[in-house]
Order: sequence, then structure tokens, then C-alpha cells
Amino acid sequence: MKDPISTRDIGPRVGTPLWLYMASTMLAGLGLLVFASLELGLAQLQALMSEPLLWVLLCMIVLGELRPISMPGQPPNSGTPTSLPFSFAVVLFFGLPVAALLQAVATGVGGFVRGHAAHRTAFNAAQYTLSLGVADAVLRLLLPAVLDVPWMPDGGELLAVAAAGAAYFAVNRVLVMCAVAMHERSPLAQVMYKGLGQQVYVNGVLLSLAPLVVTAMTHSLLYVPLFAVPLGALYTSAQLSVKRDHQANHDELTGLANRSRLTVHARQEIGQAQQRGRRVGLLLLDLDRFKEVNDTLGHPTGDRLLQTVAQRLTHSVRPGDLVARLGGDEFAVLLPKVRDTASAREVAVRLRDALAEPVRLDGMDFDLEASIGIALFPDDAPDFELLMQRADVAMYVAKSGRTGVESYDPGKDRNSTARLSLFSELRRGLTDGALEMYYQPKVCLDDGRPVGLEALARWRHPSRGLLAPEEFMPVVQQSNLFRAFTGQVLDTTLARVADWREGGIDLPVSVNLSMRELLDPALPGAVAAALRDHGVPPEQLVLEIGEQALITDTEAATAAVRALRRLGVGLALDDFGTGHFTLAQLAGLPLDEVKIHESFTTRLTDDTDNGHTVVRAAIALVRALGMRATAEGVQTRELARAARDTGCHAAQGHYFAPALAARDVTGWLGGRGRGVPSGTSARRHSARRRFLPRSAPGPVTEP
Repeated sequence: MKDPISTRDIGPRVGTPLWLYMASTMLAGLGLLVFASLELGLAQLQALMSEPLLWVLLCMIVLGELRPISMPGQPPNSGTPTSLPFSFAVVLFFGLPVAALLQAVATGVGGFVRGHAAHRTAFNAAQYTLSLGVADAVLRLLLPAVLDVPWMPDGGELLAVAAAGAAYFAVNRVLVMCAVAMHERSPLAQVMYKGLGQQVYVNGVLLSLAPLVVTAMTHSLLYVPLFAVPLGALYTSAQLSVKRDHQANHDELTGLANRSRLTVHARQEIGQAQQRGRRVGLLLLDLDRFKEVNDTLGHPTGDRLLQTVAQRLTHSVRPGDLVARLGGDEFAVLLPKVRDTASAREVAVRLRDALAEPVRLDGMDFDLEASIGIALFPDDAPDFELLMQRADVAMYVAKSGRTGVESYDPGKDRNSTARLSLFSELRRGLTDGALEMYYQPKVCLDDGRPVGLEALARWRHPSRGLLAPEEFMPVVQQSNLFRAFTGQVLDTTLARVADWREGGIDLPVSVNLSMRELLDPALPGAVAAALRDHGVPPEQLVLEIGEQALITDTEAATAAVRALRRLGVGLALDDFGTGHFTLAQLAGLPLDEVKIHESFTTRLTDDTDNGHTVVRAAIALVRALGMRATAEGVQTRELARAARDTGCHAAQGHYFAPALAARDVTGWLGGRGRGVPSGTSARRHSARRRFLPRSAPGPVTEP
């Protein structure tokens, strides 16, 4: 059976050292086979073909080619064939010409049955022919007087037979290992001595049976098949050992190396690289949206897709690179020799291109994409454990940023020393109440009146002062602090809303939710409890959900949004237009409002391309779905007017007001006719509204 992840059946490129080596070996083997056949003669060959013993031997050699004895660490169905005692016995009894012909025929049959490529089968036939030829030459050299055909060695000639067997083993191993070293681009000495002791033992046992096979041949051909019993027992025992080793070091589904083998192999390569001043690269690869395949079509289809991925990865890396499956849809590629990050990136890009080819299963086409993280030893990490961690960081960055391939960057490592320090400080800050809420007004574009507030978190750091969200939110979202953070934001905001309600201010206040917060199963309960504790009606709270939260796990996010809707709170899609979410997905979500991201809003006044047309169409569709559109990042009167004309209900931005401290909100609202309880005070503030300075932002309608 052909190994789906083997690369030895891929022919070498013409002109490469491996191609030249294999071509020269095959020519030498073919030349020796032709010479031996000519020496045999046509008449003698016809006579031998009528000999039943030769047909029995041919059958045993063919069966032996199909039952190689593998050692732990070798690929399945590879190793020393159990045909060796019979082919070597034919050399002893009949000489090289007969042995070379029988072995060539058996190698061809075995290669065809096992699905080997033609060049691999031809090389194996040449390798055996040359090895048997050297063994025959040693016999002729040591026993020139007694060697004849047919010939059976007696006890005194066994040393010469042993020397011939040793010559066969040495030549055969050198021929094979040279090809393996070139194929894997590994040092010849390293490959030559790998598993040498085991190979000497196995070949010694098999070669020692050859004189016994010759003895059996001289008595009756019926004795020859009996050797299948001990050889079968030896094969079965070796297969059990190899199977146990393979199961311990390989993934059952794909046949790739597992995490255990990757760890051992990587540590060996890092140790050698440290001595020789080389680099070792590690790529971590995670399939994008693979969960959708399992959920939609079932795990059997997902498993077949993973097997296809394993085959494509194995055939896309360089010889000598190790591909492993770590679990689920996560894979790793170890690059024992890599010049720099750019070279590793070339391999990563090649892997993504290989996976990008559509896969057809059960009449359906699947498009695969992957996110790959790169880390190098010793540039990024001094040992394998840290190398794995930092490749994982890079892969997470590639996945979250949708960039495809990312190299490790300490500045993006949430586990760096600076991040860990920030985590500890933030945890203490949450305990000590260092979180402060600022509120940015949202105004109606028709008349300029305030229609809501957005709560924005700030952290009062003990030494760095007031920190903006982008400086600490990554730590919150990537740690176990997100629940404490969400709880404190809700508690602080709703307490302020309750105070404002007592003063006559009943504006809804928005709170932002991250992906982890939205998908937290405890969130609906926490929101309901906070509303109840502060006596705030649900309609006074609006939860803003970012695009990224809705696309990461669409099914779970939709269920979470509907659970929040049942609480009666308002729901808004935040940052629309950043490129992750489509308008078609809005129809199935119970949202009240869509907030247009600043990068999208600014295109309303840009006439250099058709960007404003796209934005206008998007806003029109939002309104057609029964949702309000709010423009974010409005910095100028011109942009506010364009947003109003396009159909936006409201807007927020520095043109109207920056984020305000809680103590300043009442004054700002009072100056715009909001936040006044009743009576004379209300009339006084209304009069103040009529005499605002011309520079103060007001309604964007023309006077």
C-alpha cells in the first residue's frame, strides 16, 4: 500500500545531485544486470526456466519483497526485505546472473504492488543488483578454486560466505543512505549511523539463514517454503514493535508525526544547530473556519479533509522538513535548516498556496485557508518550548489580523514581560477601583439634540497616568480579567445612569462588548443583575457589539445576541465597515442600530473615487432593515452634513464633543436643553440654548 504522506516517490528534479546519483546508480545496475545475463547465455537461461526450484525461489523472493522487516523510527512497509535469505542463497548456489535476474523481477513486482514510483523501483533493482554483484565478487575472490554452479558451502567456507554477506550489507547501505541523505538534505554521516546497530542485527540474522536455505535446496524444493514460517514470525514481531512505536509517535488519522515526535525531533535538531551555528524554524498552522465543515457536514468529512491537508503539507515542504499534527486542525512544520525569517516565510507562503487549491469531497468543493505563525531558533527563542510558544503567538496574530502569515514580534506577544507586568497592575487596579468611565455624547443630526452617551473605559495607572483602552484592552481580552472588567464597567456605568435619572437625565448609555465578553455564557445574568441592583430600566442600556465578535463564531454569537435581546436592552453593531461583516448577515440579528466606523464615514466627503456611493448604499440598506445608522468619528461640520444627507440618524465625534468625564456630562447636556429637572431651571437652560456661540456645534440644518 502506498504511503499517502511519503515523499520518496516524488522524482528528483533533472540535473540535481540526487538525480545524477540515482541515474548513475541505475545505469551501473543495468549494466551489471545485462552483463550477468549475457554470461548466463540463452540456452542455460531456458534450461533454468524449466527448473521448478527457481520458480519456488522467485515466489519466496517476491513474497519477501512485500514483507520487509521495519525497525522503530522507520516508515511503515519499509526496511530490510525478508527476501534477502533467498536472493543471497541463489548467489551462493547459482551465481550472480540468476540471482540478479530473480531479484530484479521480484523488485519490479513488489514495487508495482506497493505503488512505488517507477524511478524508485528502478533504483531499488539497481541497488540490489550492485550489492549482490559485490557479494559474488567477494566469493570469487576468496574461493576461486571451489566456487562452481551449483555450489553448496561446507563448514570451512562459512567465513568466506560471512565476508560476502558483510560486503552485500555495506554496499547496499551506502547506496541507500547516500540517496536518503541527498533526498532529506542531511549530512551523510548523520544518516549513515542512524539505526546502524539495528540494521546490522536484522541483516545478520537474515543473511545467516542463506546457507540453511542452500542446504534445504539440495535436498528438496519442498523444504524451501518452510522458511516462510520463521521469517513470518520475525516479520510479525517486528511489525508489532513498529506499530507500537508508530502509534506512540504519529497521529492516527493523518499518519503525520504527533506532538511527542515533533518535540523529540525538534530538540535534536536544535542541539545540532547550536553546535553548528545554524537556525531552526518552526511554523504553526491553523485552518480557518474548519469548525464550520465539521458542524455542517459531520466529522467523517472533516477527517477526510484533514487527511488531504496532511498530504498537501507533506508534499509542499522541503525534503528533511517534518510535518506534524498537533491536534484538531492545528499543524506544525519543523524546518531543521533555514537561513532566515524570509526563507521560512517562503515555505509558509508555499504551504498556503498548496492549501488554497479547492478540495472536492462528496461532490462539493472546499476552499481551505490557513493562518501560519513563524518563530526561529535562536533569533526568537533559546529552546523548543519557548519556540513553540512564540510560533503560537505569531499564529494568533495572523489569525486575528487575517494576514495569513506572521513572524514572531515581541511587541505583539501578550505573554511578554511587559504584558505580564501590565496584567498584574491591571488586576490590582480593578481591585482598587482604578477604572474610570468617560462618556462621549451622541447627537441627532436633524436638530442637534443629544440622544445618547457611549461609555468608554479609562485606567488610572499609578505611574503612567490615564491610559486609553488600546493600551490595556488586549490584556483584558486575552486573560481571565475580562469578567471582572465587564462587571466593573457595568456597575460603574449603571450607577452613574441611576444618578442621572434621579436628576432628570434619561438618555440611554452604550457599553462596548468584546468577543470574549459576548460569548461568555455568564454575561446575560451579569447584565440582568447589574440592571436590577441599580434600578435601571433595560432600555436605558445599549450593548455595542463589534464586527469581530459576530464573525468569529457566528452561531454562538447569534445565540448570545438573542439572549441579550430577551433582557430588553438595546443592541448595536459597532465598527461596521472595517471589512469583516456583510450587510447580508444583519438581517438575521435583532439589532436596533448600526454604527458606521470612522474609516467608512470619512469616505462620504471623498469624491476622488466611488467610495461615498458604496457608503450611501450601505446606509440605505441599514435603514431598509429597520435599523438606525449612526456615523462615528465625525470631526467636521461638512462630514456631519454629509452623514445627515446620506440618512444617518445620529453621529458622534469631536465635532460635537470629545469623551467627557462623568462630572462634565451634566453641564454639557444642560447647555443643550437636556439634563434639567423641571420649572424655572429648565427654562433658564432653554434660553441659554438659544444664545449659544456660533462656534458651538448644533444642528447641521441650514438656518
